[in-house]
Amino acid sequence: MGCWVRRNVYYANQYSMTNPTRCRWAANADDLDKHYHDHEWGVPVFDDDRHLFEMLILEGAQAGLSWSTVLKKRASYKLAYDNFDIAKVAAYDDAKQLDLLANPGIVRNKLKVKHSINNARGVLEIQAQHGSFSNWLWNFVDGKPIVNHFQSVEDVPVETDLSKTISKALKKKGFGFVGPTIIYAYMQGVGMTMDHTVDCFRYGELIRTV
Repeated sequence: MGCWVRRNVYYANQYSMTNPTRCRWAANADDLDKHYHDHEWGVPVFDDDRHLFEMLILEGAQAGLSWSTVLKKRASYKLAYDNFDIAKVAAYDDAKQLDLLANPGIVRNKLKVKHSINNARGVLEIQAQHGSFSNWLWNFVDGKPIVNHFQSVEDVPVETDLSKTISKALKKKGFGFVGPTIIYAYMQGVGMTMDHTVDCFRYGELIRTV
């Protein structure tokens, strides 16, 4: 291989590492969204009820907003919600709810705040009945992520029969802001379903691990 060819192959490889092909929704996003796409989205979250609860709060907060908006508030949520300690959040009283509603760092929606606390109580109940929230949740997919092979973002659904089933099960237990669309986004976020499109560099990385 001549020097010119080797040099161009080197620079092409360097470019691909610094500017990899991403899912279209993340391709032109800001650094925060890209980091989330590259390191969290689609990665299976097992045996970590705190993180699963965190994502449930954030996905519920997203309703009617963009995910980018919620990501920008994520650090503030972490502080406001005691690092998403499930037992602490479940014990929040009316005064704490008022504090949250006065916090400009989070989404100040009365129903979203109310249900975030109620959902913490629901998670504790599931833990008592099933050992962990993770066990209960992953049973819906037999403990293994659903791996999809979507060609483009247009192929990715906003909800599925399974997200409807999980939504119904959560609502039956008293959870709020857990509609089928929210739950499908949640499933994507915690890796219950792997929806990186086939041209995305993360598709190739994750498909080897699930």
